[in-house]
Amino acid sequence: MRAVILFDSKTSGGSTDKLIDSIGRTLAETGAYVEKAKCKSTGDYSFVKDFDVVIMGAPIYYLMVSSELLGALLQSNLKSCLQGKKIALFLTCGSPELMANLLYLPQLKLNLIGSSIIAEKIFAPDQLSDPAVVANYVDKLNKAYRQEQR
Repeated sequence: MRAVILFDSKTSGGSTDKLIDSIGRTLAETGAYVEKAKCKSTGDYSFVKDFDVVIMGAPIYYLMVSSELLGALLQSNLKSCLQGKKIALFLTCGSPELMANLLYLPQLKLNLIGSSIIAEKIFAPDQLSDPAVVANYVDKLNKAYRQEQR
């Protein structure tokens, strides 16, 4: 599997950055080739065509998915480059998981209608540095990817 993690993070070395590195390492340990790329709302995303899986993640700020990731879906060629791709989503936020699933994941999913979303996860603050939680997310992603390959 070739995977790219497209992410937005306001602070370098912050909790979202550390989570992204942890997801990437854990996925690589399963044999995947992994790259990461920080989102820019007006970037060129033609490179995602070279990957089997696109993992998209961002923190929640002021009740919204971080603006660069949403901006990339709305203002760049990202949405068209995702056609036919398997997509995994994750968000980091301090809200309860039920609230996050109702309020925040739909902000991304509305822009991905027709795409194949194979995994999704809301990471609460206490889960960001928990290797078991990260491994569980990666395991779900791997299983869904293999299932889709059949």
